[in-house]
Amino acid sequence: MSAPRNGPTVHDHPSAPASWRIALPHSAAAVPVARALVRTALAKLEHTADGDTAELLTAELVANAVEHTAGGSPIELVVELMPTSCQVEVHDPDPAPPGDLTRPGKEPPDPWQEHGRGLLLIRALSSSCGHRPTGAGKAVWFRLPAVPAQRGPAE
Repeated sequence: MSAPRNGPTVHDHPSAPASWRIALPHSAAAVPVARALVRTALAKLEHTADGDTAELLTAELVANAVEHTAGGSPIELVVELMPTSCQVEVHDPDPAPPGDLTRPGKEPPDPWQEHGRGLLLIRALSSSCGHRPTGAGKAVWFRLPAVPAQRGPAE
């Protein structure tokens, strides 16, 4: 695996993908840092994916990685902005797949419980999501579509 890069890799062509990769602490402090990185990446390149949804789903993935994996090693956030979509991945050291990410659970989450709705939100609000093994554990990801720019009123 290559060394983590901090900061954007921006290509010369404006429609080429841009990506960010950053190691995050294995603590609750990682969640606001991850949200800020996604917000900044989308704003910097004026990407049209829904920033609020991207921040929410990123927070869910990072919080799950912090809560459900051993705290010895950092987690990694990867944000890829492509002309037609935005993909966010969270890499963690645990090879076990996340709960019911790609298919609904047998029972709906209890609305009175503090936990249990994160994967449901990711499934419901992303255009696609999943997980894959990595050399050091797994990557859990979601994708949001870019929304075409709205045309202003004709003058």
